[in-house]
Amino acid sequence: MAEALKTRVSRPIARGEKHQRILDAAISVIAEKGFFQARVSEIAERAGVADGTIYLYFKNKEQILMAAIDSAFAAFLERARAAVSDAAMPPEQRLSRLCQLHLETLGGNRDLALVFQTELRQSARFLAQFSRTRLVEYFDLIRSLVREAQSAGRFRPDISDKIAANCFFGAIDEMVTSWMLSEHQYSLAGAADAVMNVILKGMENRPPAE
Repeated sequence: MAEALKTRVSRPIARGEKHQRILDAAISVIAEKGFFQARVSEIAERAGVADGTIYLYFKNKEQILMAAIDSAFAAFLERARAAVSDAAMPPEQRLSRLCQLHLETLGGNRDLALVFQTELRQSARFLAQFSRTRLVEYFDLIRSLVREAQSAGRFRPDISDKIAANCFFGAIDEMVTSWMLSEHQYSLAGAADAVMNVILKGMENRPPAE
């Protein structure tokens, strides 16, 4: 079963524009149909390739989904690391930039948001694999910024960086879900300042009252 969840086939295949078209098509079709109703033939048609071409890259639909999610999140992590790389910027400001980027990324691609918020979580296997890899990297990035803010005396030292990262991610994640379910159109990224105000105020290292 573990073998079936790997995102790479055993023989080397050149990755390029066609491979990316398949991944993008998978996100689109799965967001529209749901993972269990989506067919590989539909993904191939949306990508503009023959059905057989899909199997040059992937063994089955599970691999396609996991590869699409992994690729999208890897691209997000690369942008996230770049966004918080300025060591001269206060760590809490870099956390705010991270929040903004998270909401902008999913708010700008509803299909991707649907796959992340619903399809990924419908399978314990998918979620476990994703959590062991990409999500751990994301949480490590958040935790490092929290610890940096604590070392600088900006955040309360008594807060667990792990709990802080869970709260940070959970608040943003819930904003994405709420936006997806809302009957009203609004900018998801526009909520970033309000979300970070709540989070940062809770972690702020205030001087003791006299």
